[in-house]
Amino acid sequence: MSEVTYYVALTFVRTCDGVVPGEAVECSNPNLAVMRAERLTHTPGYVGALAFSRSGNPATGRFRDARIIRKFGYVPNDLSMW
Repeated sequence: MSEVTYYVALTFVRTCDGVVPGEAVECSNPNLAVMRAERLTHTPGYVGALAFSRSGNPATGRFRDARIIRKFGYVPNDLSMW
């Protein structure tokens, strides 16, 4: 299998432990991921969202680090723990 790129809109929610990732929605292209992330930011319960992409080979499980496309609302600065 060859390399693929996934586009995702990822929400963030506030909990007792702070702000954590919420719902992740896979999208067919980067523009849709940005639009979906922006729309989700305005959904009750979400404090922020971001659109990102990640490329790699699903057959080998090797993926490069995610690339943030755009952020909306409150998104933690340190995303390395997720």
